[in-house]
Amino acid sequence: MSGVVTGDAVVLGLQPAKLPSRALALAIDLVVVWGAYLLISIALAIATASLDQAAVMAVSIATFLLVLVGAPIAVETLSHGRSLGKMACGLRVVRDDGGPIRFRHALVRGAMGVVEILMTFGVVACIASLVSARGRRIGDVFAGTLVVRERVPVAHAVLMPVAPPWLAGRFAELDLSGVPDELWLAIRQYLARMRQLDAEVSRSLAERLAGELVARTGAPAPVGVSAPAFLAAVVGERQARDARRAQAAAVGASGSVGPGHGAGPRPGVPGAPVRSAGPVSFPQPVVPSEASAAAPTPPPPPATGFAPPA
Repeated sequence: MSGVVTGDAVVLGLQPAKLPSRALALAIDLVVVWGAYLLISIALAIATASLDQAAVMAVSIATFLLVLVGAPIAVETLSHGRSLGKMACGLRVVRDDGGPIRFRHALVRGAMGVVEILMTFGVVACIASLVSARGRRIGDVFAGTLVVRERVPVAHAVLMPVAPPWLAGRFAELDLSGVPDELWLAIRQYLARMRQLDAEVSRSLAERLAGELVARTGAPAPVGVSAPAFLAAVVGERQARDARRAQAAAVGASGSVGPGHGAGPRPGVPGAPVRSAGPVSFPQPVVPSEASAAAPTPPPPPATGFAPPA
């Protein structure tokens, strides 16, 4: 487990994949990709038998790059970090903040994989994974990614509170480009485990994370908004932006999006928007109108830990 350790020794983190499971997933991927490469090479050798040696060499190099390098990059990009071997072993490649990877992450991993895996038969990748505390190979370090376990027991799943309704759209213009992935990961892990922490520890940790977020964005937190509510609202805004970008990419690739096929990541996947927690709610402040001014005031709802601003 990797991540933030709180004052009461609660570890907030992902579950990095172990070397045996990663090696098994890599072996499955190599068998598939090398099998496809050999079949395509044999077919091209028969088709280019009449060409000169320079043309045959050019075709061989292009086949190597497209099949052994380009194909894994395309598969990881389209599947958001799940190759055939990783699907079989229940693994997934995610960003350092737990979100789904994009093309640039898969490109760096694939480029480094030529040296780490193909040219050294995986020896360099195994050594790097053993030395790294989070089991990352060199490609993961340069790409800012991490291979994690995707299959976790349902009993250990945690629910993350959604942003308060009265803060919806409050941070639409906030610049989030300067926030590092490590800070996003710490905030997401805190929100997922906040109800398991001691109240004082939870408050101090939320204030520290909110202070770091304000320092990175350059915009102060709204007056009267609690630190956990502020963190939940900003994380919700970032997830909404990721969903809009994914939907725009899907529309640009296919021309249309079918009904019922959302562009956001799937539930249960690291980096996907987590289901909202039932017990945690954010009541919206209601301003009484003139017609209801004379009506008796109902008792306030039970406290949830996230009160709206006064």
